[in-house]
Amino acid sequence: MGPLLSAWLSACTAGDDEPPRAKDLAGEEPCRTVQQPTEVPVEIRESSGVAVSRRYPGVFWTHNDSGNHPELFAIDSAGQLLARVRVTGARNQDWEDIALGPCPAGDCLYIGDIGGSRGKDEPLEIYRVPEPDPGASATARAERFRVPFPDGSRDAEALFVLPSGELYIITKEEQPALYRYPLPLRSRRTVALERVRRVDLGTEERVTGADATPDGRWVAVRTNSSLMLYRTETLLQGSGSAPIRMDLTPLGEIQGEGVAIASDGTVVLTSEGGSRRVPGTIARLACALR
Repeated sequence: MGPLLSAWLSACTAGDDEPPRAKDLAGEEPCRTVQQPTEVPVEIRESSGVAVSRRYPGVFWTHNDSGNHPELFAIDSAGQLLARVRVTGARNQDWEDIALGPCPAGDCLYIGDIGGSRGKDEPLEIYRVPEPDPGASATARAERFRVPFPDGSRDAEALFVLPSGELYIITKEEQPALYRYPLPLRSRRTVALERVRRVDLGTEERVTGADATPDGRWVAVRTNSSLMLYRTETLLQGSGSAPIRMDLTPLGEIQGEGVAIASDGTVVLTSEGGSRRVPGTIARLACALR
């Protein structure tokens, strides 16, 4: 058990009843629920993505989606608001996912303005900022990467970054596809994505989020009610072992959206609230990565 997971587990209330467990298709339990969906502040009604800080233990970064301010929210495992940080030089047309990855400054947050609320022929935009201090009011000025799809307009909500700096997007379609930004990343330029392959999820559900472990060995992909954990080479190449699959419906999320994964198998899930009067939620799983 990694130190991060140990810290999170210790934050759970001792003596609580055993929470429900996510199950795979065979009825086994590859993931254990360590925190049931917990409300986040009402300001975060539409948590579309989540990232786990690597600089500040116990801090999670999330954001709202289209029509909201270009800002990040730092929360803790109990859903308490730690900070509200404006992303300098950015706009939020349809922010759908966030990921932590390498950059010249060290660790950066990559924010995907990649949703279907953008104009049909308008390129997607990825913003990159050095991970801010949770006590900051604004980030450093964001770098912007314009990334059109090479084969026409697509809707997407899932973004992940590997330790190499490779950036990937998975579309939100009946037949989702995986796309890659060709390295090196070039800010203030329009660079077409490269199609890698079609991704057969084995379900008609639509992809709403993705994340890679810091060591790059695993990628988590989620829908509103399912979670798939892929070995990275399997996802990129389309061959190898089948993903670990979990049914998330026992969690009772209102509208499951975001996912983040740590190298020790800790999975963080966020959900939208579903209405202006209902806040989103954060939940956590401990998964055995075989």
